Amino acid sequence: MARTLTFNELRALKDKLPDGSIHRIAEELGLKPETVRNYFGGYNYKEGKSIGVHIEPGPDGGIVVLDDSTIFDKALSILGLEDYPVYQTESVEEDNE
Repeated sequence: MARTLTFNELRALKDKLPDGSIHRIAEELGLKPETVRNYFGGYNYKEGKSIGVHIEPGPDGGIVVLDDSTIFDKALSILGLEDYPVYQTESVEEDNE
């Protein structure tokens, strides 16, 4: 399923991953680690491939459209998250006085 987020949000997710996560994701999906790094904004196309990531210029590093969210979903699973970025809404309390 396609997913849209900013480049900075994608990089922030990668930066939150514990050491060894790139290799773990690559191993689980049968990919080269450089391909997984490229998915998160890397650009080593001699060793890895580009798979389903489209980046367009814009605020926050640009807009990223992920055609296939399999790698993204694996990263969320490693972090124990259901979604990313996690937007928090502030509750507004009304003053009845």
